[in-house]
Amino acid sequence: MKKLRSLLAVLILVAGFGLVAPGAASADAVCPITWGSLPKASGTTSSAPLVNVRAGWHLCFDRLVLDVKGGAPGYNVRYVSAVLAEGSGKVVPLRGGAFLSVTALVPANYPNGTPSYVPANPRELVNVTGFLTFRQVAWAGSFESHTTIGLGVRARLPFRVFTLAGPGNLSRLVIDVAHHW
Repeated sequence: MKKLRSLLAVLILVAGFGLVAPGAASADAVCPITWGSLPKASGTTSSAPLVNVRAGWHLCFDRLVLDVKGGAPGYNVRYVSAVLAEGSGKVVPLRGGAFLSVTALVPANYPNGTPSYVPANPRELVNVTGFLTFRQVAWAGSFESHTTIGLGVRARLPFRVFTLAGPGNLSRLVIDVAHHW
């Protein structure tokens, strides 16, 4: 019985500590972001087509992912005063305090001309409601193997860009935008 009481006392102490322990560390301590906000570009044009656009949020950043059927795409990602539509040069309206032009150096169609990615709603490619940084993800078109996505963000915040291989024959272009400086 004494062991049971001791065990119960330890459990209560541990549970109580969890209730009065200090809160989570600040975002600055948990998220040591060093990315910067200058333009990022890499790679060359590819014939591998864009097949999907999706987004997610993480502790320190919001993430945009472009799925490509084939090898890793080249890219050009930069803050701009306005995102321009591929081919026409028309301004793509976006919500947010700052705008990223995300250009994947890939087409949005297969070699036979069949579209590989057709957004259901070009103004809202993915639902970013509740995200800390993203305000809107919009289609800016595809022309001559340059596919552009407009990304409206809360403010001009640090971002990073990289590519990942897989799964299968897919590759991914990943854009992370920090929640804070």
